[in-house]
Parts: sequence; structure tokens; C-alpha cells
Amino acid sequence: MSDALKHECGIALLRLLKPLEYYKEKYGTAFYGINKMYLLMEKQHNRGQDGAGLASIKLDMNPGERYISRVRSNQQQPIQDIFAQVNERINHILEEKPELNDDVARQKSELPYVGELFLGHVRYGTFGKNSIESVHPFLRQNNWMHRNLIVAGNFNMTNVNQLFENLIKLGQHPKEKADTITIMEKIGHFLDDAVAKLYKKLKEEGYNKQEASPIIAERLNLAKILKRSAKDWDGGYAMAGLLGHGDSFVLRDPAGIRPAYYYKDDEIVVVASERPVIQTVFNVDFDDVQEIDPGNALIIKKNGTVKTKQILEPLERKACSFERIYFSRGSDAEIYQERKMLGKLLLPNVLSAIDDDIKNTVFSFIPNTAETSFFGLTEAVEEYLNERKTNEILNGRRSLSEERVREILSERPRVEKIAIKDVKLRTFITEDSSRDDLVAHVYDVTYGVIQPEDNLVIIDDSIVRGTTLKKSIIKMMDRLHPKKIVVVSSAPQIRYPDCYGIDMARMEDLIAFRAALALLKDQNNYGLVAEVYNKCKAQESLKDIDVKNFVKEIYAPFTDEEISEKISELIKTDVVNAEVKVIFQNVANLNKACPNNLGDWYFTGNYPTDGGNRVVNRAFINFYEGNKARAY
Repeated sequence: MSDALKHECGIALLRLLKPLEYYKEKYGTAFYGINKMYLLMEKQHNRGQDGAGLASIKLDMNPGERYISRVRSNQQQPIQDIFAQVNERINHILEEKPELNDDVARQKSELPYVGELFLGHVRYGTFGKNSIESVHPFLRQNNWMHRNLIVAGNFNMTNVNQLFENLIKLGQHPKEKADTITIMEKIGHFLDDAVAKLYKKLKEEGYNKQEASPIIAERLNLAKILKRSAKDWDGGYAMAGLLGHGDSFVLRDPAGIRPAYYYKDDEIVVVASERPVIQTVFNVDFDDVQEIDPGNALIIKKNGTVKTKQILEPLERKACSFERIYFSRGSDAEIYQERKMLGKLLLPNVLSAIDDDIKNTVFSFIPNTAETSFFGLTEAVEEYLNERKTNEILNGRRSLSEERVREILSERPRVEKIAIKDVKLRTFITEDSSRDDLVAHVYDVTYGVIQPEDNLVIIDDSIVRGTTLKKSIIKMMDRLHPKKIVVVSSAPQIRYPDCYGIDMARMEDLIAFRAALALLKDQNNYGLVAEVYNKCKAQESLKDIDVKNFVKEIYAPFTDEEISEKISELIKTDVVNAEVKVIFQNVANLNKACPNNLGDWYFTGNYPTDGGNRVVNRAFINFYEGNKARAY
């Protein structure tokens, strides 16, 4: 993705099902869980670079012994930082007490993080805040072991204001309105309620408080607590939690917007945001890793039993298609093929844009995540050329000379590495002064492979704001003096803000929206903007279920091609000499390539939850009123 776009957190939950002595004997270390958590988090580094956190729980500890540990970091390399802190603490104790090296029981008792239950989180902050207080996991503490709650997730709630007010009505006094805190306090409220009811019942059965405590932990109905807590949630989420005594869960939203996968054997239960992470870290096959169904929770009891429970009635599955286009690593077997298909399906539009002149066209991609779609596009070009070669040879087989046959067979796509991203330079650009000049050099180019008669086709996985294209990429490509620059997006036009965890909250940031506004001005129809604003304002007092997405009317007068042409104009500056054309994937082809992930609201405006329509209308109201606040 050429535009900088913060996105998608990642979660990792690991439960060891055997005593720590088992892992010491089989794998040579009682730190097996810590080591695997480092790998699970590092393999999901692509999902979060603003912060990272790790929490662990030791099972069956005696009163007075520490059983919960947590470390968080918002440093530049947060995953490395938190595990450096963990290692430093452990090594310091081992240096003072070398006798612990061969005593697993004492390691568990005296070393932090040496336990059986772990929760890790890698974070991208969609609200732009990166204080340590914003980094997951969050901890709700209590002297009753089973009332301790640790929460981390990949999510955004569209109705956080409503959830906050609900907490106040319950008599709580939340310390802030962040959705993570709100969610944790809601679960905590019903956890407290369940504990109180169980204690009352056990007291009637003749147990005292000390005797009741372990029985409460055993009898806690975590599924019921989650059902009561999640009843009013509206958003996309994969929510993970640990209870102090050792129960744990991962809950997925009813539309399946945010991903969650798990694997279980007789040694471990593991959950992560991406399937290949589990495959790689534990060396298991694709089919061994299961997806948590939408609206369901994977619940792991302290005794090691694992069950999947339906918590919320599933909605129509609308798993995030951006996971397939860009967010998840492309090493997943399904995602790899889907990205190749996204590239292949673009061929007809590409051939039209270059007037079928493959001989005088160079194909390349914007590093690095668009590479797989690029493979798909170039394979499609090769297949197209092979068919054309076959037809020419068969139709002229009696008149073709050997030289002409060789010439026909030698034709192939011209593939070059054109754009090279300077990562170090990118991290240096922090000041607004002279920013445009610096941005223009984020990418370097390969000289000497483009001729003046050539088209240059560059594939990107998506175009969100168009800023990097305009200020950097197009200018850099133009230095090669091609006849025409064709920018190909393997994703459709991003027309609407996301509200489920991706940093696309403001309408005016989207290049497709700016193009639609420009077209309205060109056609003297800009009054439509005020009409849509009034319709959006009129819905502010309605319940989410009754709200409609009127922002669709901004795009309705225009075809996809008209908006693409206007985007082509907007990203070309006066200093660019080459003709510039932008091609986008269409939604039908996106759904064809990614048939199991049909969440396409950023392209279509068809939000999977009721809160989405309220958010898009609020985003439009903010745009119209010049309000820079977020819509959720």
C-alpha cells in the first residue's frame, strides 16, 4: 500500500496444557511458553508497530505469591523491547540464584512470566494516541483471584458512547471513554455479578469464603458472562481475555469482521489473528488450524477443557476483505492465491489502458505487499500472449518463416523492479517543513529500462488517500520518461470510512471522495452535498437500526470509470509530462477473488452492522462542518 495507513491489531493467546516440567523435559526449557509468545507476536509484527504488550498467569499459586505479570511498550521496536525487559528480569534473578536453573517448580514460583497462560498484543493506534496507557493488554485487578480480568483485542466499537452511558447506568464510574476500557468494565461488571451469585449459593450450601473461592472458579459460566456483556456491542472485534484463576476466552464479532484462528493438541491451545502464524510457530498443517466462527467464543477452562460456544446470533458473514488484499501476510495458502487472482482479473482493463501494446509496456509493482497481485497480473499477460502466439502460428503455419516463429515465441511481458522504497528515509520524515520535497524521495527508481515509447504499468494493492502517489511515486516514475503511467489498484475505489479497526475515519482523506466532489463541481451539481448533509443531520436522533447511508448519493451520479478518470487528474501535477491513468478493481471481481471475505463496506457503503451507517453519516457531517474530529 503506497499510502501510509495504520491498521489492524494482532492478538496471540497461548495456554499450556501440561505441567511446566513436561516442556522442560521435552523441549529443554520451562520457558517454552515465553519463547513461543515471542514468535507468535513477532510473526504478527505486520499488524502493529505502535505498541506491544504481554501478560501471563501462573496456575495454582499459593496466597502471597505473584501469579499475574504484565509488560507493555510503546518504544520504536515494542516487541523486542518487552521481551528484552522479560529476559532482563529473568536473567537478573537467575544470576542471583543459579540453583533455579534446574528447578522448574522454583522457576515458576520465583521467576516472572514463567506460567501456563499467556496473552500478547501488537497494536496500531487508530486514534493516533500512542501513550503507554493505550497499549494492550488492559488489567482489571481484584484481590479475589477469579475477579482479575486481562483483556486485549483487535477491534473498534461504533457505539462506544452508548456503551459508556450503559456503564454509568449500572452505577460505575469509568476512568475514560476508550472502547477497550468500556468493554473490559462491562465484562468485569457481569463477572463480579456472577461471582457474587455463586458465592451466595455456596454460602447457602455451607461453604465459607475460603472454601468457596476455588469452587466459584470451577463453576463460573464464562459463556453466560460474555453473552450478557456483549449484548449491546456494535463493531468488529476479536476479543481475548484471561481470568486470574486461569480461565480464558477469545470472542469473535457476529459478522466475522475481525479474524481469529486457533489450534489445539494435547500440549497447547493457541489463538492468533492469522493462520500461517500458528502454522509456522508450531509446525502444523493448514487444515489443522481452525477459524473461530462469527459470534462464537473459544473458551478454555482452567482444567484444560476447550469448547466453542455461540455467544451472539451470527449475522451475514462480512469478513474484512482488506485482510486478504493487504493486512494479513501473504504466506497464507488461501490469501496467496486470492491476491494472485486479484491481479489476474485486472488484465482486461490493463490491456485497454495500454491499447494492447504489450511489446512497449513495462510491468512493475509498488513494493512490497503488491508483489503477489503483480505475479497474478503478469501470469495473466503471459497466458494472453501464449494464446495469441498459438493462434498466429496455427493460422499462418504454412507461410511463417522460422525467423518469424522464433520472433513470435520470444514475445513475453517486460517485467522490471522499478520502484524501490527507502525505509530509512521514510522514518526520518516527521516535520511538516519541506515535507513535500522529502516525501517525493521516499521511493527511488531503476533507470535505463524505460524507453520514451513505453507504457509503465505499476500495480498497487490499494489507493486510499493518493498522497504518496501524487507527491512521490508519479513524479519518480515520470523521471524515467515513459509515454504513459498506468497505476493499477488491486482493490476497488475506497469511498467510505472504516469504523471497525482501520485508520480510515475521515471522508475528506479519501481520494475517491475528493474526486466525486470535484465531479459535482464540474457538473454544477455541488448543491447535492448540502442535501446529503441535511439528510444525515435529520437522522442524528434515530436509533442505529433506522439510520441509512445517505453518503452513497454523492457517488450515485457517476460511473466507476468517471471517478477513476478524475482521480487520474487529481494525482497528476503540472511537473509530470507522461499521461497518467488510474485503474481500479471492481467489487464483483474482488468478491470473485475473495469469496469467503465479502466485507466490502469501504468500497460499497454496505456496512455489516447498524452502527456503520451512523458512523459514515457522522463522518460526512464532520466533513461538511469542517470538524476534524473522528466519527467514532
